[in-house]
Amino acid sequence: MAVLDGAEEPSSRATLPGHVTCSAVVIDRDRRVLHIGHRLTGLRLCPGGHVEEDDRTLLASAVRGVCEEAGLRPGDLCLTPQFLAEPIDVDVHDIDANLAKGEAAHQHVDVRFAFYLTAGQPPALALQDKEVSGAQWLPYADVRSPTLRAKLLAAEPHGLDGRPEPVSASALIHDGAGRYLLHLRDDREGIWEPWVPALVGGKRSRDDASLEATLRRELAEETPGLDPTGLMPFAVQEATSVDGLAVPISVYAGHWSGDAEAVDLRDGVLLTWCTVDMLDRLRLSPGLETLIRRHAAEAAEHPSAIEPADGTGPPADEAPPGTELHIVGVHLHLQDAQGRILLGLRHPDSTYAPATWHFLAGHCERETAIDCLVREAKEEAGLTIAPEDVDLVHTVHHVDSPDARPRIALVFQARSWTGDPEVLEPDRCVEWRWWTPQDLPPAVVPYTRMAIDGILRGRPYSEQGWGER
Repeated sequence: MAVLDGAEEPSSRATLPGHVTCSAVVIDRDRRVLHIGHRLTGLRLCPGGHVEEDDRTLLASAVRGVCEEAGLRPGDLCLTPQFLAEPIDVDVHDIDANLAKGEAAHQHVDVRFAFYLTAGQPPALALQDKEVSGAQWLPYADVRSPTLRAKLLAAEPHGLDGRPEPVSASALIHDGAGRYLLHLRDDREGIWEPWVPALVGGKRSRDDASLEATLRRELAEETPGLDPTGLMPFAVQEATSVDGLAVPISVYAGHWSGDAEAVDLRDGVLLTWCTVDMLDRLRLSPGLETLIRRHAAEAAEHPSAIEPADGTGPPADEAPPGTELHIVGVHLHLQDAQGRILLGLRHPDSTYAPATWHFLAGHCERETAIDCLVREAKEEAGLTIAPEDVDLVHTVHHVDSPDARPRIALVFQARSWTGDPEVLEPDRCVEWRWWTPQDLPPAVVPYTRMAIDGILRGRPYSEQGWGER
């Protein structure tokens, strides 16, 4: 506080007897933290250093520091949902005098920010040889800083597990008649992709109970009066922050058919409706055109699932054409060389959640069941499967509630595949894990457990009615 109250710039290395520095706490999927050897002090530290004049924020300084010292790219990193852009720790430590540089003994007020790696495996490091000697990934319990170690261990039971999750939310708003609402961003410092049409939304805060709560707060703050109905998770969009960090965004689809020009816009330049045939003439944020076209295609295929602009039409729960009798899903039963079975932990907002485990799965679109399975394996977990290596091994016919349509679960087994399971759609699955058949978790989706039991016993079919769960 004395540094902040002083007349000199707190982040200048010339400010004595102490000044602000920044460090990056980089966490991998095995809950380990990157440490580098510091040649001058001989200490093993989190990468970082002094704030430079061109650093936009302290967070940006931490990102630059780790990229310079460890050879990472900003896109290799993303924010953690637990700490977001706030520091995980602030530590004050003594620095010995350096006669060669003419520096007296002083203190560093080290502001530390937490980041996850975006990839499943740590990328190859290119260490800054002049100042760095070696790197090491240390478990939380072995982190060298006592204050940081305590905070990591305290946060671990609350999900600080190194697995990226969306930290922003946006709304794909449609009017049910083929129009989509776009938000033209300001051309100001700190704005992502300024002067580009994008979706309404924003960053999560630590006070938000969920990403839907984030979205509704952002809508209330930026576009009061814009209150879409039927908000449902639709996709996860990848974006890049102004600091170059990877940002997974949870996109919610919702219905609204009001006057865009009448909205009291508090942020950005304007709101406007567009149609699909206008998309190729607009300079959109990356991936947005594909997202809108996908939603439009699904709306065309299942028109009863899209609420019409005038509120008329089929009831929301009416079955799409051609699926009045059953819902068909495909499921992937994978066993590795040790006989372990791959299951995913469902997102808290998804069906059968919270804390339930399930096969990799999806619903068939306009495709064969095996094509759907191959597509879902790639999109949801990054696994590559050849259609000829897939066998149908079990079928489950089940009814989840008295008023629900029956479902058929086609369970396929792949004889071979490439890739390691990655969490690529965190709004659906937050973790992949291999389980031995005798040690399956207690909370397995009921028909998934039935299928596993049937496969292991050599039974090709099972069924489940409401009340049997």
